[in-house]
Amino acid sequence: MFKGSLVALITPFRDGKVDEKAFQSFVEWQITEGTHGVVPCGTTGESPTLSHAEHKRVVELCIEVAKGRIPVMAGAGSNSTEEAIDFAKHAKKAGAEGVLVVTPYYNKPSQEGLYQHYKAINDAVEIPIIIYNIPGRSVVDMSVATMTRLAKLPNIIGVKDATADLVRPLRTRAAMGPEFEMLSGEDATAVAFLAQEGDGCISVTANVAPRACADMHEAWQKGDFKKAMSINTRLLPLHDSMFCETSPAPVKYACSLLGKSTDEVRLPLVPASPEAKEAVRNAMRVAGVLN
Repeated sequence: MFKGSLVALITPFRDGKVDEKAFQSFVEWQITEGTHGVVPCGTTGESPTLSHAEHKRVVELCIEVAKGRIPVMAGAGSNSTEEAIDFAKHAKKAGAEGVLVVTPYYNKPSQEGLYQHYKAINDAVEIPIIIYNIPGRSVVDMSVATMTRLAKLPNIIGVKDATADLVRPLRTRAAMGPEFEMLSGEDATAVAFLAQEGDGCISVTANVAPRACADMHEAWQKGDFKKAMSINTRLLPLHDSMFCETSPAPVKYACSLLGKSTDEVRLPLVPASPEAKEAVRNAMRVAGVLN
């Protein structure tokens, strides 16, 4: 269901509020540009600073535009299991094809705690669940052994792996078999992840260069590895610039240059610095997405 280039969508703000019109236009542009799936309300969508009502509204707005043309994987993570279940239930009711559930942050659960968290969501909501393993932000790392236990549950179908460990996908595939969906959460290693039997990438860069990211994955799927690697090499400065300061400030600024959003972020994040803005502009020119 989920493969190729999926975009971790920004949430456009204007004067402190969610810019619903800009967001829906942005989703439509992503579809037109060839993006294979959209992920609202993830890290890049600033989900930690969205109210619950805003979070649910953004998911609904995304599904309303997608209209089944491409799959919607709604962010439904929380460090409260009860809240994660509520978000997952809402996503199912709204019509999402799946949910992305981040490992609980700040609480630092044990491996058994991680298992019980995801099992509770699995048992509460019949919707495909993608585990989001990002130790750099959540401070916990789900082991392959714990993920293997979870993969036996009916609704746990895959992982967004943001560990940047390129041995991990091989171990995951060996443990869980060909049906378990493996998506990279690291743009710079996306092609290497595909080479290690991955299925795609949930991308920050695709907010800015959706056509190039889609072309890269399609080239890989067709066996045109030289083209895929060539596109990735061209995009590397853009990948790097998206994280030259805390995301999503750089990608918000990049989207503002394309006229897709303001560069507003919510505190405690702040807009990109002048130095970061210069790095982003230069990288966008190298990638061919800004004149």
